[in-house]
Amino acid sequence: MRKKPRKIYRAYRGSRRGGNRALVIAGIILAAAALLLLACYVNHRLRLAKEETLLAPPGTMVEVAGKQMHVYTEGSGAETLVFLSGGGTCAPVLDFKSLYSLLSDDFRIAVVEKFGYGYSEDSGGRSRDIDTILEDTRSALLAAGIEGPYVLCPHSMSGLEALRWAQKYPDEVTAIAGLDMAVPEAYEDMSINLFTLRLGQLAVNAGIARLIPGLADGDAVRYGTLTEAEKTAYRALFHRRTASPDMLAEAAIVKENARTVTESGTPQVPMLLFISDGSGGTGFSEDVWRGFQRDYLSGVENGRSVELGCPHYVHDYEYRRISTEIRNFIQSLSQ
Repeated sequence: MRKKPRKIYRAYRGSRRGGNRALVIAGIILAAAALLLLACYVNHRLRLAKEETLLAPPGTMVEVAGKQMHVYTEGSGAETLVFLSGGGTCAPVLDFKSLYSLLSDDFRIAVVEKFGYGYSEDSGGRSRDIDTILEDTRSALLAAGIEGPYVLCPHSMSGLEALRWAQKYPDEVTAIAGLDMAVPEAYEDMSINLFTLRLGQLAVNAGIARLIPGLADGDAVRYGTLTEAEKTAYRALFHRRTASPDMLAEAAIVKENARTVTESGTPQVPMLLFISDGSGGTGFSEDVWRGFQRDYLSGVENGRSVELGCPHYVHDYEYRRISTEIRNFIQSLSQ
């Protein structure tokens, strides 16, 4: 009978020691994780400072609403093509380069980088409703000395901006050449996961994204015609402009923006829509994604489509074919 308390005591001491060891191991793991995060963050800040020398804006910085926006131009011609990037594109000027470099011999090219994108500053909390975004773009073009009318070349989410432009200012829009642009109906059932976007923002801001090889190599880097220096600049912009505050604000309000465009009807300007196979970022199957754009074009008097067997960033894959089609499309407008 006297031995039982000793056995219980020994069992207690053993369990306590086991619990202490578990706590020590957990503490070591947490400390190691904290040190790794700190190392990632310090490395990230050092790399950002070093990369600063790579990021001289290639275009013109203009003031819009008290902040700086970047507008890039090249080429000349009777028509001005305005390229508008899709949501979350970290480096629009470089993303579109493979395409617009094939068009600048015949047309004036303008790439407007919205607040929070590319070389432009963050807006500082300015609303990302569709009308404010549109007015920012128009103001930036005028400040850069680029007057309309324009042929709008929107990618993805910027399809909403292009359609809104044609609704509000039809005299400024000669035509729309959509680069797998999104139409309002696509956002009715689209799931916008802001939590995942914020996790991405955290991973980039903490420097964790730099641990993943090839993550900063977008389609423009892998499949386009960027030089090695431009690829380096693209990667540097990726680590500054992925899931920026303005990008997240756009995503949060995109369904409302789509409703605004839907409620104003279908603008009757000539449209040429290049349509992808739905892969690479749309979130829809090929048939569903193409169906959205086919249905929209059914309400456009002068509209047609070109279906491409490539992912969502069509201008990084089929830039040669797209450049030829856009040139022929614009020529047909004057006939």
